[in-house]
Amino acid sequence: MKKFAVGIDIGGTNTKFGIVDKEGTILTQGRMLTNEKETVQGFIESLYQHLYPMIEKAGGPHQFAGIGIGAPNGNYYTGNIEHAANLKWKGIVPLAAMIQERFGMAVKLTNDANAAAAGEQQYGCAKGMRDFITITLGTGVGSGIFINGKIVLGHDGFAGELGHTIIRPGGRLHSGTGIRGPLEAYASATGVRETALEMLANNPTKKSLLRDFKPEELTSEKVYDCAIKGDEIAKEIFEFTGQLLGEALANFVMFSSPEAIVLFGGLTKAGDLILNPTRNAMEANLVQVFKNKVKLVFSNLKEADAAILGASALIWDEA
Repeated sequence: MKKFAVGIDIGGTNTKFGIVDKEGTILTQGRMLTNEKETVQGFIESLYQHLYPMIEKAGGPHQFAGIGIGAPNGNYYTGNIEHAANLKWKGIVPLAAMIQERFGMAVKLTNDANAAAAGEQQYGCAKGMRDFITITLGTGVGSGIFINGKIVLGHDGFAGELGHTIIRPGGRLHSGTGIRGPLEAYASATGVRETALEMLANNPTKKSLLRDFKPEELTSEKVYDCAIKGDEIAKEIFEFTGQLLGEALANFVMFSSPEAIVLFGGLTKAGDLILNPTRNAMEANLVQVFKNKVKLVFSNLKEADAAILGASALIWDEA
């Protein structure tokens, strides 16, 4: 019986990694800069120098079920990272095969949002659920969808990009994709900032604590801080964001009828300010057969650990 799995989360800035047991305890972890080396070969060698001593300390490779990796544009079917915008390695990179060769261990790779969903099912509040959706509300909006106990991947490995679904046709421009009106342009930390700038401009005479900040200083955290102090515009921003997110979630519910939707990421720190309008808008836009059936909850995984846990969870269903 294999005791451990490795979880690796490759982000645009940092790569985090750790040794995880089957109960979801991270025994040891570390991090390194993702883009410090110019080539993917340099990245893998640096990762090996950091990580392999941890593997040896835990008893060596024979104690491990394998290595799970969550990465931007990671394709579960091929093990490739394909055209990731925020990484130095351009084009199609066969990362899983390269890491498998260097470490001599089985490797599974998927995108970061699918890894988050796998983590929720293995260790989090979706444990035991066969049908649920994870939505990550961070700089962008990611998603992982489980149906009948399996993650939805589609024919090419890239299914389930709910953040790019259009919720306001002809709406706000998403600078990364050039598409107008996607969920990510509104329900992300970046989207909250955009909404704040728009509402301040559209209500020039209305007093707001948000006006104390220069436009470049405004963040979703500052909007939250002002909302907690009772600022009307700040509260309206979360109402608006929750309204749009809830409308989108209603569509997702009617598509896959999940038992739960798990919200994760920085924006969830706003608590009921975002949860209540989201839940109200979701329920208001569901047809009767779906009403009051779907749990809308915040992830109970510790945010600092969730990415490593999610990546490691890819391994256990193979072990």
